[in-house]
Amino acid sequence: MPILHAAGKAYRIDGILFDKDGTLLDFIYTWGNWSERLLARFSASLQERGLPPPEADLDALWGAFRSAGGSVAGYDRNGPLAMGTVDDLLTILAWQGYRSGLSWAEAKVLAAEGKRAADEQLEAERAARLLPDALPFLEACRRIGLPLAVVTADETEAAVKHLEWLGIRDCFSAVVGTDQVARGKPYPDMALLACRRLSLDIGRVAVIGDTEGDIRMAKSAGAAAAIRIVAPGPEDGSSESGEADAVIRSCRELSVLREEGST
Repeated sequence: MPILHAAGKAYRIDGILFDKDGTLLDFIYTWGNWSERLLARFSASLQERGLPPPEADLDALWGAFRSAGGSVAGYDRNGPLAMGTVDDLLTILAWQGYRSGLSWAEAKVLAAEGKRAADEQLEAERAARLLPDALPFLEACRRIGLPLAVVTADETEAAVKHLEWLGIRDCFSAVVGTDQVARGKPYPDMALLACRRLSLDIGRVAVIGDTEGDIRMAKSAGAAAAIRIVAPGPEDGSSESGEADAVIRSCRELSVLREEGST
């Protein structure tokens, strides 16, 4: 039986469910870029209509932190940008458009148009980058035949595309996006669906993610282990491990092996 080692603890497991952004992929490289373009497009649309920009600091509402140079350089892992769905973000944006003087219908349309433009730019650049140490751990899992899946707040089609850009889609037997379930994180639905796709018992599966939403999903589903990746720095947004069974800084602190004598 495979054994996963994390933060000095060992877990006997039959599979692993990974969050995508912030766990496997560099969150800022993809979503920092995307959010900058979406906000710029939305603000420009307001100006074209002679309306004031949103009164609220949208970066703060989303949980994004900008550098002195003005680009998104960090994010709150407890905020909407990290834990929410794209629909959540568009609702926040539409609300600010409504407050600026748009009808609710027009605000929703402008938010959707901004998303479409940001998506097109993201795809043109294939803006996805693996986090350091993610690939060696995935390869170690594959060497021992450990089933893997991705469970993400992103939509499935986009998630699959990002994994394909990076050449790691084949590492995962299933990819479950928030569009496949009635309730996304922190509810258990995605984890349970992924386990059904893998034909595994959730009680024998580990979940690895970088937000409290990932951990709560794992706990509510009854996972064998809920492991949280907490990057160093104030942008983490949390100094506590919460309900996580183990806390690590990167996949470099994980190891997996097949127990001697098991098949």
